[in-house]
Amino acid sequence: MKNGAPTWRFKARFRRHAFGWRSQPAIARIREAVAEIRQAARQHPTLGGEGAVGFLERLSPALEHVDSSSGAIGTAVNHAIAALVPIVADAPVDMTTRGLWLERLFEAHEADQIPYIEHLADFWGELCGSRDMASAWGDRLIGITRMALSPDRNLRGYFHGTSACLSALFAAERYDEVVDLVTADVIWPYKRWAVRALAAQGHAPDAIRYAEGCRGPWAPDQGIDAVCEEILLGCGRVEEAYSTYALTANRAGTYLAWFRAVAKKYPRRKPAEVLTDLTRQTPGDEGKWFAAAKDAGLLDEAIALATRTPCDPRTLARAARDFAEKDPVFAIEAGMASLHWLAEGHGYEITSADVWAAYASTVAAAGHAGRRDETRVRIRQLVELDRSPGRFVTRVLGHELGFGSL
Repeated sequence: MKNGAPTWRFKARFRRHAFGWRSQPAIARIREAVAEIRQAARQHPTLGGEGAVGFLERLSPALEHVDSSSGAIGTAVNHAIAALVPIVADAPVDMTTRGLWLERLFEAHEADQIPYIEHLADFWGELCGSRDMASAWGDRLIGITRMALSPDRNLRGYFHGTSACLSALFAAERYDEVVDLVTADVIWPYKRWAVRALAAQGHAPDAIRYAEGCRGPWAPDQGIDAVCEEILLGCGRVEEAYSTYALTANRAGTYLAWFRAVAKKYPRRKPAEVLTDLTRQTPGDEGKWFAAAKDAGLLDEAIALATRTPCDPRTLARAARDFAEKDPVFAIEAGMASLHWLAEGHGYEITSADVWAAYASTVAAAGHAGRRDETRVRIRQLVELDRSPGRFVTRVLGHELGFGSL
């Protein structure tokens, strides 16, 4: 640190076109940069805010050549934005400094070509740091935003600052103007600001009706459900929020993350109840909830789910390995389920190592439970019914189980 200012490591790493097409190196650097800025902000909030602004400015130009088809890099950027916005918003700086920060971020947002930092505009009201600043930005952007959202097709069009305007007006508590701006037939990302504005004025039923009226082929049901859930929770209507919206609003990238999101938001609900309700949302995919049930300590339920419909054999084998000593009975059943689905031909790019891992973990657990011979008989009976392609499981375990040469 020189003269109170840090020498940011991320600046040298985030130059224009700094990354090739591979997303993983870029994702790793993004995480490192966020950690670096967070660490600085803990001791020097103003410097942390400056670092966050500098990083967000450099982000899109550095990532222009990265392959974004998988969505992984976009998710990493959105997580970075969510982590850094509070650092900028909470930085104890004067209006002049904050104004300069906002100008820099607005220019970066305007120049965003892919786009990567488009989501930043949704936080504009928070970035303003005060109602006065938010109102000033609302005044600055409202004219062109009104044209962009006009019902007149000769006037309306895309404006990169539309979300920033709505966010600023909302933060400035200019709710009627927010609702008025989106009265024309516009997309859900803009309409949701009107929903939130109605709710902020104490009109929760109207807000929910408005949101429900936005449903359609171009509006994400999950996004609408999430806003409605937020409104009901804000009103203290927890049971209604859970029964009506929670199970769909909190859907995540994995079944485990989905379960954790709902369970965390509704701590008074028993995990077993949450799990049961979620499995009903995905009929035919019960086996995919195994990890969620295991994570919640619902081991009997986990095994029941893993045997109803296909479950990833590797996930089951890892559970057998991890629980071999602390709960060998559960581990045996997890391992047997793994071998069952392997023998049924399930699993992606299964290798002999995967089969051996499932077998070894199951036998190890059986040893801890004093049920080795019994378990080996069960495994042999299972393998006799092997339906994997080319009887792959039999070819891997046949000699070990006494089937002779295959």
